Amino acid sequence: MTLTVPGLDVQTKVRARDIQMAASADLKRRVLMISGAIDTKEHDIAVTFELPEPGRWQVIKSETNLTDAPWLTWQMTAGEGTRFVNDADAMVVSRQFAKTFMTPDQTRIMFYDGEVRPGEAVLKMFTIECAKRSGSASHARFSPAPTESPRKVKSLIEEYVANGMPPKPVIEVVVPVTIIG
Repeated sequence: MTLTVPGLDVQTKVRARDIQMAASADLKRRVLMISGAIDTKEHDIAVTFELPEPGRWQVIKSETNLTDAPWLTWQMTAGEGTRFVNDADAMVVSRQFAKTFMTPDQTRIMFYDGEVRPGEAVLKMFTIECAKRSGSASHARFSPAPTESPRKVKSLIEEYVANGMPPKPVIEVVVPVTIIG
């Protein structure tokens, strides 16, 4: 049975009906934990979340790769009113990627020099500063074509780190946030 609501086109907005992306916010520690799954290579994912209050938040984020291809880079681009923090107190790390790059304007982070295989989860930690309660970021992943040579893949990764990944069609996800502290 399909739910039909006038004006709401769920079929083109919802990717996985049984795997939701969700978050918990620890207000006392100012930590936002987000988890979920991604099942597309052909789309970027735009995530929006409501914070308990604006300001600086440490983010711990994990997504499972439900595609049939490895991810060799992970790019996050901050949305309006959101920026990534790059100072001595802010860690920007991923368990799967050895290197990170943040643009000088602090609107894009690239995780690279690693791999997230199909079925594996990627874990990232970074800090954001939100001017308002609503935060947002877009996610892009690079999966090379099976026919690409290792030299071409390396060249593409270098290009993406320097200039950003080319945009793909976007799936928007609103992440529910539960306050836990």
